[in-house]
Amino acid sequence: MAHGTRNTTAIVLTQLEHTGIIGCGEASLPPYHGETQESVKAFLSKLELEQFEDPLQTGKILSYVDKIEKGNNAAKASIDIALHDLVGKILRKPCYELFGIKNPEKKLSSYTIAIDELKNLPRKIKEAKDFKILKIKLGTTDDEKIVHIVKNECNKPLYADANQGWKDKIMALEMLHMLKENGFEVVEQPMPVNCADDDMMWLKEKSPLPLLADESVKRFYDIEKAKDLFHGINIKLMKSTGMAEAHKMIFRARELNMKIMLGCMTETSCAILAASHLSSFADYVDLDGSFLISNNPFKNPELIDGCIIPSEKPGIGLES
Repeated sequence: MAHGTRNTTAIVLTQLEHTGIIGCGEASLPPYHGETQESVKAFLSKLELEQFEDPLQTGKILSYVDKIEKGNNAAKASIDIALHDLVGKILRKPCYELFGIKNPEKKLSSYTIAIDELKNLPRKIKEAKDFKILKIKLGTTDDEKIVHIVKNECNKPLYADANQGWKDKIMALEMLHMLKENGFEVVEQPMPVNCADDDMMWLKEKSPLPLLADESVKRFYDIEKAKDLFHGINIKLMKSTGMAEAHKMIFRARELNMKIMLGCMTETSCAILAASHLSSFADYVDLDGSFLISNNPFKNPELIDGCIIPSEKPGIGLES
């Protein structure tokens, strides 16, 4: 079930305008999440946002958007991001200030080494020279070979994403011990979403590494079940419907003493910058999406010593 390398990921860019000020948003649409450009456009066509005269009523506006139709998480995220960008520009504040952050912490971001032919891994690791942490995609029959190659090629801190690829709890625990011995720090989604809860509870109890829910947690209401099965959650704007709900999820996870990774899909700088404004709240940051694509229409986020730096400009700080 592990996801391999894709050549393309569809996106939809959204704009909201108020008194000549424009806010920008994005829906990134990896095929395994079921949304398409057509479904996003169809959803957006149902919105009647002109009924709201004041963009600063963000809670009211986003509640309306969420109730239009179930699902459509990425489409909703595109409106949420555009609205926060717009509000930040109206108030002349960077988005992190809208969430109570005065001085954002510099957080190292991991860089993803996707599933590929083994012979290509050394080149991919070298291409990640500007990042100080690597996230290794696993969940294949070659996992031990992949880890061996990675350890031979670098001595950076390592995260792992098993992408639901380990089907048996005994085998999963063996893999976790192998990763621990090779310096890995955290593992995402070791087993399938539909595996038995008892298996995940058993694995959580015995795991030598923190286990984070990715596919098992999309929105706020998924956290309560996840707290018994995982040590933490990976929050992504495209799953959570955007910045507002991601912020709520962060604080609920903190109340439950859960670890937080702030992650991404394959995204342009629009969504990556939006997420970066919440990165001060995270234990782990994985915001490499715009660095993984060849046709990003925007300037990449500022990367200093492996840290994604949120823009100090009003809104999300997007630059073409």
